[in-house]
Amino acid sequence: MTQPSKSEMPWGPWHTRLHKTLIKKKNLLPAGSGLILSVSGGQDSMALLKLIIDLKRLYHWEIHVWHGDHGWHKDSSKIASELGEWCRSKKINFYSERLSSTKLQTEEAARNWRYQRIVDYLQSLKQKYQSISFQCVLTGHTSTDRTETLLLNLARGAYIGGLGSLRYSRTLKGSIKLIRPLLPFSRDDTAEICKEMNLPIWIDPSNSNMNFSRNRIRKEVLPVLEKLHPGSTIRIASLAERLSNLQDDREALTSLAIEAISKLNGLSRKKLIELPTQTRETIFAKWLDINGVPHVKASQLAEISQSINKGMPPGSRDLAQGWKIVWDQECVQVFCTQ
Repeated sequence: MTQPSKSEMPWGPWHTRLHKTLIKKKNLLPAGSGLILSVSGGQDSMALLKLIIDLKRLYHWEIHVWHGDHGWHKDSSKIASELGEWCRSKKINFYSERLSSTKLQTEEAARNWRYQRIVDYLQSLKQKYQSISFQCVLTGHTSTDRTETLLLNLARGAYIGGLGSLRYSRTLKGSIKLIRPLLPFSRDDTAEICKEMNLPIWIDPSNSNMNFSRNRIRKEVLPVLEKLHPGSTIRIASLAERLSNLQDDREALTSLAIEAISKLNGLSRKKLIELPTQTRETIFAKWLDINGVPHVKASQLAEISQSINKGMPPGSRDLAQGWKIVWDQECVQVFCTQ
């Protein structure tokens, strides 16, 4: 009798690993919910798609694939077409969206465009499938991405929250969550998954564009670190996980501190100056985030915390996007001037 190929086998060690992750984090991908997978066609997103398809029989998800075509290279439309054909052959809903004539030149701008369009697509699915809860957008981020992100944010001088970024889940908009189920997997793992399961992979030439900082980390920095200290990529990813957990602890304690020093119109300056400067920085970072202030650099948080020391005069500082923080002898306030 002919043995089934690995691409046809419904279960294996990779499925077990993801299944155990979902059991451990039982609310990450609720059974019976609608899932939108952001799939580029690269090895990470294809590995994620295959595992999710295979686990559907246990979780009964409604699976939809969204593909963003940035138009960054001449074969981008071909990739979208071939990926769509593959998804339809697996009876998976597929939707592709191409960027308009205005090209996005940065990774951040492209990412923001993708997430906004995915949210819009999800909202349309909510109208179509009113009996299904669509709240999860899945990406193929791995532990290797976690390592790259930590190194990038470290170089940029990020606060501790930035060093523990790339969590399993974060809010995109309202109740819509961005989910990263493959964080227990490395990029080597996803390459092996694609090989074992005979999955097609579409190579995006922009991944070799050294004008993108993440590509330089991937192609130049990580190989040097691995040569110096083999296994460093995995250890750095593990550090990012521990920093994420540490940040959760700090967040909980900081929320209690903010509650204790809050006044009707802001924070008590008298109570703030009783705290160490570094503690003030932590409180300011959380408090500004709660009030909807865009990201504030660690250096500016440190400068503001020093400026409210005992004996220092009232003052103010301009923040991003029209926000302003002001303080007198009694209180520290923040507001938007726009």
